Amino acid sequence: MQAVKMYTTAVCPYCIRAKQLLKARGVDQIEEIRIDQDPAQRDLMMRTTGRRTVPQIFIGDTHVGGCDDLVALDGRGGLLPLLSGA
Repeated sequence: MQAVKMYTTAVCPYCIRAKQLLKARGVDQIEEIRIDQDPAQRDLMMRTTGRRTVPQIFIGDTHVGGCDDLVALDGRGGLLPLLSGA
């Protein structure tokens, strides 16, 4: 299983939804980076992804995007292969 990293904030319904989907697909560990507590991490997220919103989700070295991107990836059958490293 690939490592999953997610940039989040404390109160973010999209972050919660993304975590629920990942857990439903067998992910038991998510590295959460709270950008509301660490402005340097927010700057890094924005430089890395070009986006300002959370969540920003990485599976392995692949930037998936936000919650809607994750749901769309799952809907077209791409999430499980990415999680498995295929």
